Amino acid sequence: MDKFERTNEQFEQAVAECRSLFEKKLHDYGASWRILRPTSLTDQLFIKAKRIRQLETTGLSLVGEGIRPEFIGLVNYGIVGLIQLAKGYADTVDVEPEEAMNLYDSYAREALSLMKRKNHDYDEAWRSMRVSSYTDLILTKIQRVKEMEDLAGQTLVSEGIDANYMDIINYSVFALIKL
Repeated sequence: MDKFERTNEQFEQAVAECRSLFEKKLHDYGASWRILRPTSLTDQLFIKAKRIRQLETTGLSLVGEGIRPEFIGLVNYGIVGLIQLAKGYADTVDVEPEEAMNLYDSYAREALSLMKRKNHDYDEAWRSMRVSSYTDLILTKIQRVKEMEDLAGQTLVSEGIDANYMDIINYSVFALIKL
């Protein structure tokens, strides 16, 4: 197995872990995330990334949960963000679990496809990076999304919010692989 195949396999395993949790929460809560407006979703991503950074900086968790669950949350909320961008937010839960899982799988495949292309071009550079660098890059991406939301989409050269969500997903998966 070459290095790219190994990465693809590890990526798929990490996403399967995230998907499993997403599916369980979907069972327990339904698609309650459908009511999240874009800015609220961005703030949820921000909270998770800031907590990771705090744990990396201090090494202290008063609630007893580590970094790994937060990166899983970033993957799942990143995919929710892509769904919300495509469907818009709703005032009520308007997605059945089967449709939610199909959407999840579609965006997870899209993230994997993007990762494969970028990983080829960057020749596995992510493997030499520190997990704390992924955290900082994720926080940067979230800040960019906040700026784009504040500009109401009137950007000049931005790749768009969806591209930032994809990068958040992929950096989070890399962190899960490395952890």
